[in-house]
Amino acid sequence: MRTIDKLLTEYGESHQNSTNKTIHWICIPLIMFSLVGLLWSIPFPRDIMGGWVNIGSVLILLAMVYYVRLSIPLFLGFLLIGSFLIIGNFYLFSYLEQNNWSMFLCSFLIFFLAWIGQFYGHKVEGKKPSFLKDIQFLLIGPAWLLHFIYKKIGINY
Repeated sequence: MRTIDKLLTEYGESHQNSTNKTIHWICIPLIMFSLVGLLWSIPFPRDIMGGWVNIGSVLILLAMVYYVRLSIPLFLGFLLIGSFLIIGNFYLFSYLEQNNWSMFLCSFLIFFLAWIGQFYGHKVEGKKPSFLKDIQFLLIGPAWLLHFIYKKIGINY
């Protein structure tokens, strides 16, 4: 069995309850988006490629290295998702900066509320989050969601 299959199966064991699954479909993307936003708000020279390169975009690049090692199709999916995360945060940052709002506070609020949702989902499920056993499951959660999309549209991952 491939490593990605083992990881997705193990992750899925603590995500059987339909309420927990629904919460994950909402909260994992919010956590991903807000994490990039939190890292985006760390001071970084803004003149590098017009502000597109920052700690948030570097995180996406590092995650891509992880995903390409697990599965080329998942990597390609995350290339698209990562692009949306970067573009979305770029425009959110521009908007918030123009209106004198804090990117950090906005991202932190989303991040905090989404994690409350995740832990509530696991309370409903009655099982601990997988990442408490192995930190790499923080990156497997998004892959778990993407593999369902791939299955639905007939793409082998």
